[in-house]
Amino acid sequence: MKSKDNGGSAAYRIFSWVVLIILAILFLFPLYWIITGALKTPQAINSATPQWFPAEFTLRNFQTLFSKRSAPLFDIPIPFTTLHVIGSTVPAAIRWLLNTVFMAVAAMVLTCITAAMAGYALAKKRFLGRGLIFSLIVAAMALPKQVILIPLIREMSALGLYDNIWAVIFPTVGWPFGVFLMKQFSESIPGEMLEAARIDGAGELKTFTSIVVPMIKPGIGALAIFTFINSWNDYFMQLIMLTSSSNLTISLGIATMQAENSTDYGLIMAGATLAAVPIIVVFLIFQKYFTKGITMGAVKG
Repeated sequence: MKSKDNGGSAAYRIFSWVVLIILAILFLFPLYWIITGALKTPQAINSATPQWFPAEFTLRNFQTLFSKRSAPLFDIPIPFTTLHVIGSTVPAAIRWLLNTVFMAVAAMVLTCITAAMAGYALAKKRFLGRGLIFSLIVAAMALPKQVILIPLIREMSALGLYDNIWAVIFPTVGWPFGVFLMKQFSESIPGEMLEAARIDGAGELKTFTSIVVPMIKPGIGALAIFTFINSWNDYFMQLIMLTSSSNLTISLGIATMQAENSTDYGLIMAGATLAAVPIIVVFLIFQKYFTKGITMGAVKG
């Protein structure tokens, strides 16, 4: 019986590895195709017979991407003012990439801070209307973005933020899913630890930073990845809020260049390769917290 169990366990492990390898290949193949496509000649890309590996490598697509337009290295608007901090001139693709990185990182940081505070308050504080507020947040998760688009545009215009990178950042900061996720993680914080901190004379800010944040760090790591990817890929909001060439994100910038150059698949793949690098870097940095956060959520569920 024991040998049969061992044989079944070994067969299960082999089957699991085969399935995982197949899934890994399926998920990684689009990334491989984009990267190799960015290094192919136009003839190879448009060939009726696909080249699984480039027969001839070329950097023409990246040269086109970096040579078509130029823009200031940075043009950071100061919110609620007409002041800008402007840098030297560089290829527009670099500027678009920096715009996108700045947008995603700012949205990630601000969302994690506000969601952690709000989630902690909803989970551990007792105040009038707490249940109603949480119910409204859960209901807002089901609200399509298109429903609030016109009021959001009018609000950003009234604040002087339309066609400004902050017009894409600020609407993300109050992400209902982030508050919901942080509330679920904050529920697991023992009330005794919070009481002990108060007895020791710790204020709310000290309690939050020294006790709450370390305990919900896996959730913050998971939320950071979710927010970064959500903000990076929010093409719809970027398309509506940004119009000036120097304020575009990498996806919008490639789309405008594509319109000028008909259907240049090599240019598209070069832009997609450039845009994929920050996403991969962020995931590699936060993958430990992401995996731990998802595991903790599964155990709680």
